[in-house]
Order: sequence, then C-alpha cells, then structure tokens
Amino acid sequence: MTPFVWKGRHDGPGPAHRRLWHTVSEPGGPADAAIVGFESDEGVRRNRGRVGAVEGPAALRTALASLAVHDDLTLVDHGDVTVEDDDLEDAQRRLGEAVARARRDAPLTVVLGGGHESAYGSYLGLGHPPRLGVINLDAHLDLREADRPTSGTPFLQIARDRRERGLDVRYAAIGVSTASNTTALFDTAREIGAQWVLDDDCQDAEAPLELVSRFVADVDEVYLSIDLDVLPGSAAPGVSAPAALGVPPVVIQAICDAVVDSGRLVHLDVTELCPRLDADARTARVAARLIHRVITRETARRRGA
Repeated sequence: MTPFVWKGRHDGPGPAHRRLWHTVSEPGGPADAAIVGFESDEGVRRNRGRVGAVEGPAALRTALASLAVHDDLTLVDHGDVTVEDDDLEDAQRRLGEAVARARRDAPLTVVLGGGHESAYGSYLGLGHPPRLGVINLDAHLDLREADRPTSGTPFLQIARDRRERGLDVRYAAIGVSTASNTTALFDTAREIGAQWVLDDDCQDAEAPLELVSRFVADVDEVYLSIDLDVLPGSAAPGVSAPAALGVPPVVIQAICDAVVDSGRLVHLDVTELCPRLDADARTARVAARLIHRVITRETARRRGA
C-alpha cells in the first residue's frame, strides 16, 4: 500500500477552521469512514478507453483536502493499491483485501479510483452479504462479455460471482445512455434481472429517486458506485468517455442523499477521474463535493444529528 501525504488550506487552529485534511489519520483506530485508493487504468486500457485514471486517487484527495468540515469527523486513509506488471486481476484481489481491512476501522468505506475496474475489487472486500444491493450511477451498464476483466466488465463479474455462490443478484444502474450501450448489453441486464433508469429520465430526480426507494427496500446493505462519466461532459470533462447528455450534478447529489438516508450504505466508490483530461480540475471538484456530501451526511445520520 502506498501512503498519501494530506495537505491543504489552513486558516487557523480549532474546529471553527476545520477542513477535511485535518480529520485524516493513519489506519488502526475507529473512524467514521475509511479511504482506500486504487491506482489503476489497466481496465480502461483493456477496454480501449483513454488512459490516465491511474492518477485519479491523488487528484481526488487533493480536491477533498481543503473542503470545510462543520461537525466532528474522523477519517483514516489506508493508502493506494497499485497495479503491478499489468496484472489487474491480482490488483482487484488486493483491493478487496484492503477494503476488508478498512471495514474493521469504519462503518463506511470509500474507494477512490482508478478506472471502473475498481468495482469488482470493492465488491470482493464486502464479504458477500446475502442481501447486498449494488447501485451504479453510470452512463454505461458495464456488463460486457470479455476474455479478461476490464473497466467494462465489473458488474457482470459481480453478478456471476453471486450466482456461483447461490446469492441473489440485485443490481441497478442509473443514468444509462441508450447511445452508449448495445442491445447485447441491455439483453445481459435483463438476463441478470437488473433495473435501470435512462439518462433521458434523469433530468430531474423523480424517476431515479423512485427506483432507489424501491431498490433499497429489498436489500440490507448498499454498495454505491459512481462513475463520473454519468455527469454531463460540461461538468465532468475529465473522464475517458465524457457524456453528451449526462445526469445533472444536483440529481446525482439527490440520489446520493437518498441512498445515505436509507441507512443501508456500507461502501462508496468514485471512479474514472482522468486528471490529464480534466479542465480546471472541474471533474475532480464535483467528485470531491459528492464524496464529501456522502461522508458527512452518513456520519451525521449515524450519530443522529
């Protein structure tokens, strides 16, 4: 694991000046949330996308560091899992081990990607609960058939793993683009019993929130995955495949709020940030706002604030 040195704006001592980087410590003690980075774009490369997401975890931490924190918060950072010798499969396994360790520190784990291949590693760290629901905010279904794992295969990998274990598959995708997913992908989604809402129907929050309400009622734990290409390209240019339409940030935020408020969220990952393609760190900043929102809202909910 590679550690990250947190630093950011410092306006003065005490809680009145607290920013997120002040709340981060090393692993080993109880915390509100535990962070793990996944330095990988090997899955994006295999999927013939634009590489650069390997730099995402550092850029996300940098964007998070100076955000204000208004209530008590304790975070721990477990550092970064890296891909060695292009061996994505081993890196996914090691990410799962890192997430499992992080879960001993905190009730909420957060993976900073990295390409969306991180999703299968995230899943491996959750311990295969019987009533797990996976909600993917994404322009793509990521249910591709391939000879080896890529950034386009993780949720099919998850579905197959759960079937092999005799566990139910509960998968919902929100913000899906019909222009970016073939008929074969929608057929696979139907075959595994997936639910989805198209990006056309996510220009306000009504339809996605209705799906979230139904979905969380049928599960005990939720893993929320945010692929930043779900956002409009104007808000999130720094991804491998910017969205032509996308889902407005305020709608994505409302979905995140609903998942948190369900009391079932156990894991979040945020993926596909490609800093070398970003403009004025625009994508990193909107991603950081969403991560900050989820962590602080979940902490307040759990404490009864």
